[in-house]
Amino acid sequence: MFLRILFSYIIIVRIFTKCNSAIRTLIILNIIKMEIKILGTGCAKCKALEATVKKVVAELGIEANVLDEKDVIKIMDYNVMRTPALVINEKVVSQGKNLTEKEVKNLLCNDNTCSCHN
Repeated sequence: MFLRILFSYIIIVRIFTKCNSAIRTLIILNIIKMEIKILGTGCAKCKALEATVKKVVAELGIEANVLDEKDVIKIMDYNVMRTPALVINEKVVSQGKNLTEKEVKNLLCNDNTCSCHN
């Protein structure tokens, strides 16, 4: 039974991974985890952005992996020229700016399938 459910899950993910809306829906339903990266060298702005992101993720109850990427080579792979940068599901959504809680909420919930708009 478990293998059948797992196989069905894999098929669904493969079918819908090309659709951002479907991915967001799976994330909201906590079927898959959102991956959030803060790119930066560890400066005060980078740490502040990381704290803001973690606070918003906790407030919204989103299941997410929040990672702090300090490796300059890996940061360059994202074509980021200014830090801190915020990457959500491998897409750079902000760079060179310390975002407010409201801005982070808008970036995490940027479509109508999410019920976290306040």
